This record gives sequence, structure tokens and C-alpha cells, in this order.
Amino acid sequence: MLLGTALDGVSMIVLTTSIVIPMVQAAGFDLVWFGIFIVLLVEIAEITPPVGFNLFVMQTMTGKEQTEVAMASLPFFLMLVLTVVLCTVFPVTLVTGLPEWLLAR
Repeated sequence: MLLGTALDGVSMIVLTTSIVIPMVQAAGFDLVWFGIFIVLLVEIAEITPPVGFNLFVMQTMTGKEQTEVAMASLPFFLMLVLTVVLCTVFPVTLVTGLPEWLLAR
């Protein structure tokens, strides 16, 4: 979330993955799961006030105040946090199991 206050999503991923990927592999995590996990975290960082990049975009597009845009993004923030929790608790079922099941049909 801290990186989301100053950087866009691609910059956050480029800066962090070269350091974090070897640690993730050494810990034995699935890289597909980690890719989905990091994209969710980047999206959370992009809508986190006070300086989330997507909040500024929405403020410019709608002409609304920053607090109003931030409050309107709160349900999306909560849904993203819930998705991160679910992907962490059930990684095999949701992240890797569901696509394998759909491709097997």
C-alpha cells in the first residue's frame, strides 16, 4: 500500500518482483498464485487514499471531491481485501484448481 501512494502498478511490480520472486520460489509458493496475489495487492494500493493513483483518475473523470471518490471506492477496497484473504486461505482451490477444472472440461 505504501508503494501505491507514489508509483503506478507497473512500476511497483518491476521494482519488487526481482527481489521477491527468488524468496517466493525458495519458500515453495506457486508462481501463478503469487502473480495473482501481487496483482490484487497492486490494485489495492492503487485505490488506497490519500494518494491512490486510481482515485485521482476517478476524481478527474467525475469532477467529484476526493473524499467522495475515496468513500465510493471503499466497497471495492473491501472486496479486494476479501479476495486476497480467500486466495491466501484457499490457494489450491481458487487460484490453481478452478482453472485446471475449467480447462479439463
